[in-house]
Amino acid sequence: MANAFTKRLSGYAPLNDADVGLLADACRNVRDVPAGHHLIMEGDSPDPVFVMLEGWACGYKILPDGGRQILAFMLPGDFCDIHIAVLKAVDHSIVTITNAKVASVPRAQMEVLVQARPTITRAFWWSQLVDQSVLRAWIVSMGRRTANERIAHLMCELYIRMRNIGLATDDQCEMPLTQIVIADAVGLTPVHVNRVLKSLRLGKVMELRSGSLTIIDPVRLSEIAGFDGNYLHGRLKQVG
Repeated sequence: MANAFTKRLSGYAPLNDADVGLLADACRNVRDVPAGHHLIMEGDSPDPVFVMLEGWACGYKILPDGGRQILAFMLPGDFCDIHIAVLKAVDHSIVTITNAKVASVPRAQMEVLVQARPTITRAFWWSQLVDQSVLRAWIVSMGRRTANERIAHLMCELYIRMRNIGLATDDQCEMPLTQIVIADAVGLTPVHVNRVLKSLRLGKVMELRSGSLTIIDPVRLSEIAGFDGNYLHGRLKQVG
């Protein structure tokens, strides 16, 4: 049976029914976890691989002064860093942001899928290329984009990712991120994030409220962000 994971991978390679069945079977060990639950702690063994089927999570590092830097957001259908399976110990932590359904797939089973099914291998490979593109976009934001551009770019990116897995309407999607979480992702203070979000709301560009993002003017939001969605295989579309 198809799930968020197989749907995401089907966007990267032409999976047949047998491929989908194998992937769904690999995700049969599913558990419900609450918000704030650590799937992985820095230093843990990297087995098994976690797959998000519902809900949101994030990867992060804690700095010596206690500050947190969020490294990535994991949405439904995402691996929680499949590439860490080659490490002896995990070098960062992953925590759920919302209540979630998470599948755990033993590393050995992932290796069997890669070795036995070339199309699944291609889908895994393509998925990781997209994840690396997201990381590069975040590096550019942290190094060169202004506060307004960073937040606008993150909102564009997350909206497109949600839309690509069928979880967004023409102008709205779930966005369960507090201002503190956004601040930790874009390297700003919560106060600064609040000012930017207020400016975007008053400018009738976008609004983030009650766990939901509403894009009022997608063209303007894209312009502010300097957003090009090619790395996500999608673009913001004008509403209407």
